[in-house]
Amino acid sequence: MSDSISPTEATELAPLRLKKNEERRLRAGHLWVYSNEVDTKQTPLTAFEPGQLVMIEASNGKSLGTGYVNPHSLICARLVSRDPAHALSKSLLVHRLNVALALRERLYDKPYYRLVHGEGDALPGLVVDRYGDVLVVQLTTAGMERAREAVIEALHKVIKPTGILMRNDSPIRVMEGLENYIEAIGDVPDTLDLEENGVRFRVSAQSGQKTGWFYDQRENRARLFRYVKGMRVLDLFSYVGGWGVQAAVAGAREVTCVDASHDALMQVAVNAELNAVQSRVLVRKGDAFDVLRELREAREHFDVIVLDPPAFIKRRKDAKAGLEAYQRINQQAMQVLTKDGILVSASCSYHLEASALQQLVLAASRHVDRSMQILERGRQGADHPMNPAIPETEYLKALYCRVLPA
Repeated sequence: MSDSISPTEATELAPLRLKKNEERRLRAGHLWVYSNEVDTKQTPLTAFEPGQLVMIEASNGKSLGTGYVNPHSLICARLVSRDPAHALSKSLLVHRLNVALALRERLYDKPYYRLVHGEGDALPGLVVDRYGDVLVVQLTTAGMERAREAVIEALHKVIKPTGILMRNDSPIRVMEGLENYIEAIGDVPDTLDLEENGVRFRVSAQSGQKTGWFYDQRENRARLFRYVKGMRVLDLFSYVGGWGVQAAVAGAREVTCVDASHDALMQVAVNAELNAVQSRVLVRKGDAFDVLRELREAREHFDVIVLDPPAFIKRRKDAKAGLEAYQRINQQAMQVLTKDGILVSASCSYHLEASALQQLVLAASRHVDRSMQILERGRQGADHPMNPAIPETEYLKALYCRVLPA
């Protein structure tokens, strides 16, 4: 179902009025409205349907732009356009998709990238990853779900894909009151092929994590190439081998990929064979913390270790346990690093700031009586642009550390 409207119809949108002075964040560039910022006497949230298009207004009635609302969510509205004449529609989507595509075509010579990164591309609630002629789409908000058909039509107009896979199975949808589902539109194969940094990969379309691949680490994985030639590498939380297989292609003499998922490790083997490095890529199933303990007990050592765990801090209330987990995994990794080893420590937890990651890695090194140099820092790739007014859109950080004897 489409909630597309023409520019002339935007003036007919129901108003969502904010309390006095609550428009300051929006005027500064933010796109979110919280439920406690709404003047519910003037515009009761109970009067709106989830995903309904609205005209967001300051307390004096002046338009701040158009957006959509979800009365059941803490983030109860998202701004889509600052021009009151334009609401979320196929034409607006086509324009924003063309703007997003222009950036990616400037950055990459092959069609494997994140095409739309939600708020970073001024399309809150929409994520699109591209695998050549196939797109994997996530609609994470009620507003984008309501505009689903307009999204599909706009993607067909701009990209002309042979297939679109709707991977609407994200936990974020539950908070929006949405049901989860996976649906293939057109020709969507069981596996998706991609190329990153000159290395080939194949991932599962419907059962892979999130959209199947983590394009956000592309530039950070490219940095790995100059550190691994002739080295023994350990890739923890390896998933399908994004770091490990690229390390082998870059000349590592041996790579061990560790993951708790049997299916992910089977795909590591497939990806190693795709790049003719299967003889140098090993897999080990198990919990990363347990495997590191076993490796230490066996007195194994590695020249380069990559830590790219899932978010240990998904919510602010998880901070204490998450910080302890990050420090413990880094500490355990350092215990199996050679005397002059390289540790790549990454975090995708927005609630863990880059400075905090640095401090906990430092604390881990001191706990095992090692000294540390930071050689490089990384963030998410340029196809995951940050909106500078929304700190939440910058979430990924990576440290390249040289770990030495004390």
